[in-house]
Parts: sequence; structure tokens; C-alpha cells
Amino acid sequence: MHRKLRTTFARSVRACIFGTVLVMLVSCVTRNVVQSPTGRFQVQTNAFNQYSPEQDIEIGREASAEVNRQIPVLPDSSPVTRYVQQLGAQLVPHAPGPNQWPFSFHVVNVKEINAFALPGGPIYVNVGTIQAADDEGQLAGVLAHETSHIVLRHGTQQASKQVFAQLPLAILGAAVGRSAAGSLAQLGAAFGVQSLFLKYSRDAEREADLLGSQIMYDAGYNPYSMVEFFTKLEKEGGPGVPQFLSDHPNPGNRVDVVRQAISKYPKKRYRNNSPEFERIKSQVAQLRPLTSQEVAQRQQQQGQIGNVTLRDVMPSGQFKTLEHTAFQISYPDNWELFGDANSAVTIAPRVAVAENAIAYGVIINAIRSQSDSLDQATSELVDSLRQANPGLRVDGNIQRLQVSRAPARSVYLVGRSPLSGPNSTLPERDWLVTVQRSNNSTLYLVFIAPDRDFERLAPTYEEMLRRLQLK
Repeated sequence: MHRKLRTTFARSVRACIFGTVLVMLVSCVTRNVVQSPTGRFQVQTNAFNQYSPEQDIEIGREASAEVNRQIPVLPDSSPVTRYVQQLGAQLVPHAPGPNQWPFSFHVVNVKEINAFALPGGPIYVNVGTIQAADDEGQLAGVLAHETSHIVLRHGTQQASKQVFAQLPLAILGAAVGRSAAGSLAQLGAAFGVQSLFLKYSRDAEREADLLGSQIMYDAGYNPYSMVEFFTKLEKEGGPGVPQFLSDHPNPGNRVDVVRQAISKYPKKRYRNNSPEFERIKSQVAQLRPLTSQEVAQRQQQQGQIGNVTLRDVMPSGQFKTLEHTAFQISYPDNWELFGDANSAVTIAPRVAVAENAIAYGVIINAIRSQSDSLDQATSELVDSLRQANPGLRVDGNIQRLQVSRAPARSVYLVGRSPLSGPNSTLPERDWLVTVQRSNNSTLYLVFIAPDRDFERLAPTYEEMLRRLQLK
């Protein structure tokens, strides 16, 4: 089951934080930050979020591990990475709020100008961003802006308000990637996979501008450097820039907003460029970072599965049991489990999975819909899968059934298999089953096989579903 990678760090599921209103008056109030009479911004803890700070950290840790597998991240030993980590270390002590986040800073060897933050602490900045920064203050502004997204918990807040905020938000094992179902379970953490967590609303951008400007001021950097960098990109245009601005949309009047926000701060002398910045600028000028297209091509190659036949993956006929925290399921004893009892899981033959693809097997995960209707939740899941995978189509109508004495729905999807035929990609058949749980979340299973082999595997898939027990 394949999914085509796009070119930067955002997701086609449109992320929109509903109802966040920023009133740019003297008091400058938002849902997540409030400005006191002294001009200082304070982080509000009552914003709607289904996830705890501890879950933010866990989500970010798992997503970061997936990102590091998927994209060309420079090693921590790289002088460029060490410099960015040192620069970040000067900013994070000034990040306000009640939570202590385990911030980490990483450099991606990609040409396009971009940066992104994952929930709970990981921050990534492209080599192209460092190359484009005119001074250290501009680069510090990018890092302060991303730091603010973490402090304000924009990622999980945004996911909480999506129709499909996943429960649990866990990265699958090595068996997920460019697959329709895997695209949700993987959370778009990989490069080019557009993510709930990586594309923010204008209101969230405005909040990150405001808090980021305060972090910069406290660290000794000119807060205007941040908005100057964004303004520079808007004026210059060029390859990669439109996507950066799409990921970080201008909330409107960025310079005026920041100027008004910090107008009450005492005047001070700001830092000049450090010798390290000048040295690193010279080093990155000599680098030859990859383009997003080159990274996508590498991802596509990683997603190729060799010459696998039905004989290689045929179930043994004997079953073993997975005791998951949310369910119990039996599966062929010659297939393998990817994931664990607390996460989303993939069950598949070893030869049928690659770093970013699965050709045979089943993916199991859970979602929560804003609707109490299983029909609506199923339709929304199908729409989300199709939106993330333009080549995917529905084959037939959604059918009603019962699984583990619970209401369930079933529908078939047709897409492209990571297996290739003599002259073209093979068609794939996916059987999506959704099961309503007692906590109003929905468990979903996607049974996967090339269309030519699906009927032979259908009895095994049906037996697995028959043995499924909800907890």
C-alpha cells in the first residue's frame, strides 16, 4: 500500500484551530497566551486539548524517531547541528509556561527553506533555512517561533480539534509508511507526509510570533529579526519558499503585531552575530543539501518490496494471540507483529513489509470522531484516507455487521500495491472494518493484499476478525 510523498513538512488534512481569536489591543488576549499590563506574555493552561503534556512528550519522541528514519538528519556530531543546538539552548530557558519540555534541536540536510516542531520538544530546521538567514537573529527567530509552538501545545491542540484525533497517537513499527491506513497511523511524521502537527492556522502562527518575540527579547535577540525573516521570504519568493509560508501562514501585519506586543519592553542592546554563526554560514554554503524531490525518490525506493509471491506469505493455518490493551486478536503464527500492546500495530509476513510499505497483512489502530455515529465516523475515515491517497477509491457501499458483539462497518478500497507487475504497479485491495468501542472511539482494521491474491487470503482475514475481542 503506497502513499506518494510530497515536498515538505505539512499534511493534506487541513488543520484548523477553531475559535481561536487574537484581539490585538493593549491587552492582546488569545486563547493560549495573554499579555499582562506589564507587556509580558503568560501561557494559558485552560485551552482545549485532549492530550496531557506527558502524552505530548511521548508523541514527539515516537514521531521524532520516525522522522530520523525517514529524512536526512545530520548527526549530532555535525558542527552545524552542534551550533543549532547551542543556539537553541540559549532560547529555551526563556520559554514560559508550567511545563518543562525536553527540547531537542536537529538539522535536516534539505535545500528547501523550512522548519518544524513536533509535540513535546523536538525541533527540526532545514539546511536551506540556515543558508537563507542573513544574521543570527533571523535563525534564532525561526527557532524561537518553533519553540513557541511546543510551549503553546499547538500540535496536539490542533489534533484534538480534528475529526480524526487518533487514540492512541502511536507510530507503527517498521511496517508503516506510504500506505493509506499507515498515513493516519504514522501521523505524517515522516518527511513530505503532510501532518496534523506541522501545519498551523494563522491564529496559531500569530501566537507563536508573539511568544517567540518575547523569548527572543529575553535571550538578547532583536524580536523584529523573526518577522523580518518571514517578510524577506515573502518578498523574495523562489523554490521552496511558498511551501514554507504555507506551513507558516502570515497571520497578517506580522511586523505591526510584534511591534505593538513588545512596545512596553524596556529598551536594550541586542546581540550581534556570534563568530560561530559566521563560521557555520561558511560551512553550510559548501554543503550540497538534497532537494525534497530527491528525498521523496529515496523514500519511494525504500518503499519497494521485492519479488514476493503468495507462496511466500501464505498463512500457516495455526494462530497465536496478541493481548493488546484495547483488544485481543489471533493471527497466523508465521506472521510477525510490528508495534506493541499499547500502540497501533501491524501484523504481516516479514517479507511483505519494507521501511515505508506493506503489501500483505493488517493494520490496526483507533480514532476518535466528533460524531457519535459509526456510519459518519467510517465515512470520515474513508474520506481522510482518500484525501491522503489520491489514487485510492471506494469499491462498493459501506456494509453493516457485528464484530465482538459491537456494531461494525465494512467497506472495500482499491489502490496501488508496493508490489510491481511485469509492466506496471499491481492493483491492491484493502478491506476496511470499523468497530465501535464503548468509550466512543472507533477501532479500525485494514486488511491488505494485492487484488490478485485477496480472495486466497480472505478466509484468514475473516477468521482474524471473527476472533477479535474488544476490551
